Amino acid sequence: MSNGDAVSITPALAAELRTYNVTDTRHLLPQEIFSWQHLLTLRSFILLVVGGFLVGFGTRYAGGCTSGHAIMGLSNLQWPSLVATICFMTGGFVMANVLLPVIMKL
Repeated sequence: MSNGDAVSITPALAAELRTYNVTDTRHLLPQEIFSWQHLLTLRSFILLVVGGFLVGFGTRYAGGCTSGHAIMGLSNLQWPSLVATICFMTGGFVMANVLLPVIMKL
């Protein structure tokens, strides 16, 4: 339950968010990302439409979702699930550390 106080983040995180054009750090959901006026921007298009397509394509191509492969497939010692989980994790690391900072600066 919220007490009405502003969200408190470290100055280092606030400085990093400013490099991604996110300056509203008073709320839990920054207005530069989570608002109706920013919904029809290039950044939102890439994150929503292209991201949604890639999730659907990856799920179909890998023959299942991330949790299905990582939990059930690995517990059954299935080689394809190990390969799929490694690819999911690698893709997540690349997206979070390489592509997302570039997209956020658009």
